[in-house]
Amino acid sequence: SLAQSNNSAGRIFASPLARRLANQAGITLNSLAGSGPRGRIVRLDVERALQQTPAATSTVEITSPDAAISSQGGADTSVKRIPNSGMRKTIARRLCESKQTIPHFYLTVDCRVDELLELRSKLNANGSQAKPAYKLSVNDFIVFAAARALRRVPEVNASWTEAEVIRYLDVDISVAVATESGLITPVVREVDRKGLAEIATEVRSLADRARAGKLAPSEYQGGGFTISNLGMYGIREFSAIINPPQSAILAVGAVEKRPVVVGDQLAVGSMMPLTLSADHRVIDGSVGARFLSELKGLLEEPLNLLV
Repeated sequence: SLAQSNNSAGRIFASPLARRLANQAGITLNSLAGSGPRGRIVRLDVERALQQTPAATSTVEITSPDAAISSQGGADTSVKRIPNSGMRKTIARRLCESKQTIPHFYLTVDCRVDELLELRSKLNANGSQAKPAYKLSVNDFIVFAAARALRRVPEVNASWTEAEVIRYLDVDISVAVATESGLITPVVREVDRKGLAEIATEVRSLADRARAGKLAPSEYQGGGFTISNLGMYGIREFSAIINPPQSAILAVGAVEKRPVVVGDQLAVGSMMPLTLSADHRVIDGSVGARFLSELKGLLEEPLNLLV
């Protein structure tokens, strides 16, 4: 045929679409007979080849990670195989689901927290003498402030479904805790109705029991918003993956001394970056910005948290 004579002469007639499909499928064009005008290879020729002999025509070899490791000489003795726990599998499934199906977008602000650190120091001095005693962390202030910001911008406290957006009437905040088995997010219920000391005690209790594997399912299921703090590990700034079916997660970076401009003067300030990851199906950019603005204002002028 004309196609065969062209192929033998080194020229292959094919449509651009057929070339692209064949390249994606790993099919060599000279293995196909064209059915188009003058023997031109067209889309249908590639699709027929895929349906009839996909294994024979494919030039791409796909191997599993196990096979790849086993194929390396002596590799089995140089690796440690750790079976995936049920929790690890659940974490992997949920993170894949989140990143593949939720349209994330990210907003970042820097908060100057000198006043917050000073207030925390004063409250902790009193807390050591209180009954019961308490000790506040920066994260406790963030949880406390986030609850109030969620009350002011309730559109963030929501979930997406194909039929409707579900708006949560209670402010339940999940707090990410790293355990030996993986990340878990115990929930502090009705945070906006609790005081700082109560929140600090509850978060510490939930974190301790999470690391000991003693949380009840009701203590880590649900929640409308998540806070993940890696600042304590020295991470300056990061973007977190949304915890479905929630629509937002707040990533908290480290508090660092940085140069800041106050008026026209250069000064040194304690700066803390916050990055909001948001589901764009539920939260518009302006809504996410409004939430961060409210949160930033509360953290930078923390006396407003106490009124």
